[in-house]
Amino acid sequence: MTRLLAILRALRWRVVVAVAAVLVLLAAPLWGPPLLSHLSFFRVRHVEIVGRRYLQPDDVLRRLRIDTTTSVWTDLDALERRVALHPQIHTVSIERDLPSTLVVRVTENLPIAMVPAAGGLRPVDADGRFLPIDPSRSALDLPVLLKPDTVLLHLLADVRSANPSLFSDISDIRRTGGTDIALTLPSANVRALASITAQRLADIIPVEADLARRKARVAELDLRFRDQVIARTQ
Repeated sequence: MTRLLAILRALRWRVVVAVAAVLVLLAAPLWGPPLLSHLSFFRVRHVEIVGRRYLQPDDVLRRLRIDTTTSVWTDLDALERRVALHPQIHTVSIERDLPSTLVVRVTENLPIAMVPAAGGLRPVDADGRFLPIDPSRSALDLPVLLKPDTVLLHLLADVRSANPSLFSDISDIRRTGGTDIALTLPSANVRALASITAQRLADIIPVEADLARRKARVAELDLRFRDQVIARTQ
C-alpha cells in the first residue's frame, strides 16, 4: 500500500511539472522576446533584402533606422511600416532568422515607362508615380511617354506581362488625337485605339513575320479596324 501511494505521488508531481511546462511555453510569447531582447547574442548583425530589382539596399537600411544595439526581437510591424513608406515598395514583410539576422522581403512598384521631367527622363510605374530610380545606376530600356498617362501605362504593363519581347520592342507610345494612339517599333509604326488590349496588339507579330519573309518595307500597321491588321507598305 505504501509503495502504491509513493507511485501515485510521483505521478502527481510529474503531471504538475508537465502542466507547468506547458504554461511556460504558452506564456513565452509574452515574456520571451522582452527578456531575450536584452541579450547581446540577439543583436542585429545582418539585414538580408530579398526580392529587390531596382531598390537600393541603403534606402531600405535608412528606412529601418536600426543599429548594432537593435535586437532581432524588436517590433517587426513598426519596421515594416517604415519600409512600406518608400515609394518604390509595393509590399514588404520582415522575418527573423535567429540569432542575428532580419530578412526583408519586398516586391517593388516596377518602372514601366520613361517620362520627361525636370533634369531629364524619369521612370514611372503603371499608376504614373515617379520612382526614385537613378537611370545612371540601373539599365532601363523602357518606352517613352510625353506624360504619365495611366491608360497607356496600364496597356504597357499588360503587354509586358503577356508578351515581354513585344514590350521590349516598343520605343515610345503616344496619343495622336481623339481615341487613337501610336506606337513606334523597330519594324514599323503602329496605329491603334487607346482601348486596345495586349492580346489584340500581339496580332501584329505574325503579320510582321510574314512581311519580313516577303522583304516588304512597312510604313505602318493599323489595328483600328475590328479583327484586321492593315499593313501600309512603302
